Formats: sequence, structure tokens, C-alpha cells
Amino acid sequence: MENWYKYLTALIVMSFAVTLCMAQRPHFVYDADFEFRFDNREYDASPYSKSMTIFGARVSPVVGLGISSRNGRSSHALMAGADVLKDFGSPDIKAGMLLYYKWDRRFRKTDMTMTAGIFPRRMMQGEYSTAFFSDSLKFYDSSLEGLLLTFRRPRSFYEIGCDWMGKYGENRRERFMIFGSGYGYLTKFFRLGLSAYMYHYAGSENVTGVVDNILVNPYAAFELGRLTGLQRLSFSLGYLQSMQNDRRNVGKYVFPGGGEFVFSIRNWNVGIENRLFYGAGMMPYYDSTDAAGVKYGNSLYFGDTFYRTVGTLKEAFYDRLEVFYAPYIARFVQLKVAAVCHFNEGFSGWQQIVSINVDLNDRTFKRRR
Repeated sequence: MENWYKYLTALIVMSFAVTLCMAQRPHFVYDADFEFRFDNREYDASPYSKSMTIFGARVSPVVGLGISSRNGRSSHALMAGADVLKDFGSPDIKAGMLLYYKWDRRFRKTDMTMTAGIFPRRMMQGEYSTAFFSDSLKFYDSSLEGLLLTFRRPRSFYEIGCDWMGKYGENRRERFMIFGSGYGYLTKFFRLGLSAYMYHYAGSENVTGVVDNILVNPYAAFELGRLTGLQRLSFSLGYLQSMQNDRRNVGKYVFPGGGEFVFSIRNWNVGIENRLFYGAGMMPYYDSTDAAGVKYGNSLYFGDTFYRTVGTLKEAFYDRLEVFYAPYIARFVQLKVAAVCHFNEGFSGWQQIVSINVDLNDRTFKRRR
């Protein structure tokens, strides 16, 4: 399997050739995503995170050329566009390029999608604890550079991808992450799942040192909404296990971990989600520094910083309680108003959130045509 990429390339070329032979004429395709977020964070009671307000909007339009087979089982698209972010009250505008190839293919009961290039992070559809990726990361770092494969079946879903975050340079660290998530239903109401990533935080020409950060989260979940007539009623029990090694400063692996219980209920578009974690601090090197004296911080960890507790390996408690209202506006519009409270040794602070997400693509209005 050392030459797996050659087989993958051959499969793509063959599929493209077959699709081209059986295809309709190339057609125009588009996608556009808009996000508005007000997120006021009052964390004065907490030593683990700073108070701040996220207030801004982003838009990510892309256009491209698509080719679909006549039998509808395969399609290819080349897309190009931009991702534009504006923090309200700031004169700066952050803009980045989106440039990717997307291949959709149906194999009997399996729908596969491969996306390669620079593409929106929202294409990740796996279930990840907030210990993996925080809300602020998703807003400010909204694109991936690499490859994403997804597989969807009637009773299961799987994805695996690679995000290349930094190219080795004079003062730029080499950084990349391999991640994956999947679950399968054993019954109509019970499923098993697993999410994981391996993050490699290497050095640059001027700064030596490598840190490995691996996080694995197996879980079991019960979905009881159908039995009770509620929009959603679920609970899951999982375990977060991390393996971390600061090769230069420590030289051996540490293994912080703990159990996580998630309860969610929703009806009449009003919901409550409670996420309870008990275990060791998951970010032991958060306050450590590299050879140049630069703090690792959010460059090494991407999850909610409340999981770091006091930055040690001792057992710790963290609870995240969210109460929200998400009324239905349209199937391509999501509005959410929420209050989120955080608890560690005691009350650690809370958030007030208003968010609007709009997702438009060339299939959005297909039912109306």
C-alpha cells in the first residue's frame, strides 16, 4: 500500500474519463455560504479563558464548472472563489482563496465524496467534541488545505482528511493534521462512533523542536427522539484519550484523558445540551514555550480552552451547559440564539450568542423549479 496515491489517482482518472464519455454538457455550478456571529464571552471568573466579543460576518462564494454522468452516479466539479471575513469595528478585512476539486460518486448503497484543494471547513460532517475544535476556531479558521474523503451509507458515515497548516520555512513551522470521524448504527436507536486526530507540530529553520498531539474519542450514543416524539432526545458516553510528546522539552509521552457525557433534548425548536467532562487536564503544554520563547497556546491546541483546567495532568471537572432557540426560517437558513454557561471548580463564565448561517448552492432551489 506504499503507492496508494497512485491507485487513487488512477481511480479518479478512470472515473473522470468514464463520466466524460457518458456525460451531459459541462454546466455552471455555484456555492455560497454566509455566516453572521455575535458571541459575547464573559469569562472574568475563569483563569482558563479570556473575556472577549466575537462580532463579525463572513461570506464564501465559489463558482465553477461541473460535469455529471447521464445516469447520475458520478459528477466532477472544479471550483474557485474567496473567503472574506470582517470583524465589526475593525478596519481590517481578512480574505483568502478557495480553490478545489470535488468528485461525487455513488457505489450501490455508498455515496462517496472526495474534495481536494482549499475548501470550506463546513464540508467536515463528522461529530467532534468541543475538545477537538472550538467555536472560535471554526469561525476564524474556516477553510482546510488538503484532502477530505467522506463515505455515507444508510446506517453509517465515515470521513478522513488531511489539513496542511504550515509549510516549513525560515520562521514558519511545519504543521499538519490527519483527522477522521465515523459512526455506525447497530439498531435504530443505538450507534457506536469514533473521532480522532493526529497533529504534528514541527519546527522551522530557526526554531527546533517537535510536539506530537494525538486525540482519540470513542463513544456510544442513544437517539430516542423517535420513541418519545421529540425533535431530539439523545445521550452519549465517550472517552477522550490524548497522547502528547514535547520531544525537545520533555522527551516522553504523557496520556491525559477522561470521560465525557453528553445529553441533548430539543422540541418546538428550543433545546438544551449539556456536556460533562471529568478527567485530566487535556492541554498540559498550553503554557509551555518553544526554543524561541513563543507560547504554544492555540497553535498546539484547537479545542475549547476550558478543557485545559490548570494545565496539569491532575483530575479535573468541566461542564458546558447550552440553552438555545433555533426557529425554522428556511431549509438553507439557520438562526440560533443561545446562552452557554461554563463550570470548572465553580462558575467560569458564560456566552451570549446570536448566529445566522446561510448555505446556497446549485441544488438549493431545485425543488422549486
